[in-house]
Amino acid sequence: MAAAVALPGLTALIALVFAAAVLDQWRERRRGFQLIWGIGMLFFAVASGSEAIAAATGWSETLYRTWYLTGAVWTAGWLGLGTCFLLARTRFGYAVALSLFLAGLFTFLAARRMTEPAGDAPILFFIAAGVLAAAVAVETYFQNERWPTIAALAVVGATIASLLLMITASLPAPGYALDPRTAVPTGELFPPALRLLTPFMNVTGSLALILGALFSAYVFMPKRRVLGYSLDADQPGDQFLFNLFIAPVAIAVNFLASLPGTLRALLNGTIHSRVPATLLIAIGAMVVAGADSLARFGSTDFFQLGKLAGVVLLFVGFLISVEVFSEIRIPFTGRVLRASRGERGAFARADQTADQTP
Repeated sequence: MAAAVALPGLTALIALVFAAAVLDQWRERRRGFQLIWGIGMLFFAVASGSEAIAAATGWSETLYRTWYLTGAVWTAGWLGLGTCFLLARTRFGYAVALSLFLAGLFTFLAARRMTEPAGDAPILFFIAAGVLAAAVAVETYFQNERWPTIAALAVVGATIASLLLMITASLPAPGYALDPRTAVPTGELFPPALRLLTPFMNVTGSLALILGALFSAYVFMPKRRVLGYSLDADQPGDQFLFNLFIAPVAIAVNFLASLPGTLRALLNGTIHSRVPATLLIAIGAMVVAGADSLARFGSTDFFQLGKLAGVVLLFVGFLISVEVFSEIRIPFTGRVLRASRGERGAFARADQTADQTP
């Protein structure tokens, strides 16, 4: 019982501090991605807080509904959306387009595993995801910075739809469902259309967050280009499609080839702070996504521990990044706990000139 309360309680506390720090950054700098990340972490804190309260006092229908909306549906989608706005000036939109398409496909396939009929929801979600993915890809091709707005339509639309479905859902007594062995909540009581929004938001958001963090790390790490490619729009169509097809392979190969040089730079203290920061964020997002995925397939043993480890990695990555967190202060006050930091020499110039299309 003590662990059942302490693990989600500590997760909620860290997520709440994280949200306060990011929202304080938004208050000072008015960067859209900071506001969206702050909202996503608030959802994370509310979901984990609901689990802690329920473990201490018992589950209720209100806690169960709150937990499902904020944690199972909203958190990953909003965190991934923040990454989209952070990388709005890059061609990361192609990765987001792929994430949207895969989310729609996975949602459609997930409906086939359900024992209850989901009606037209699976095909509607799949069509919507395909249209939005195509729109994001086209905007990215023409180097328009509007593609995150299209991703926002997907996330905000799914958020509103899930809220409406939750309001109209009628749950059988006792109004919540738990894993009988671990007492971790499960979503089996909710209607199929609402449950299908969970993979839609989680696949899109988790892939955007993880791939975006890895993308940012690769931009700032010492690179070794083994395979060349170009995503410039001013090339023949067949050549562009070929480059678009091989780009994921080329980036992955170049990323792996660059790791030895990155490790040497880390040991020498000459690496840009965004590299270890974003790698930690990517690992943290993978841990949280892994815990959620295991729970969705019925394995809830490491659900709470996975979320705690994930949010710790995310927060540490945030704290060590000079670019994201250049000054430590008490949120929403003018009191500075640590003076402003900055990259040295070439790394300071790299912040201004870094190639965002590796």
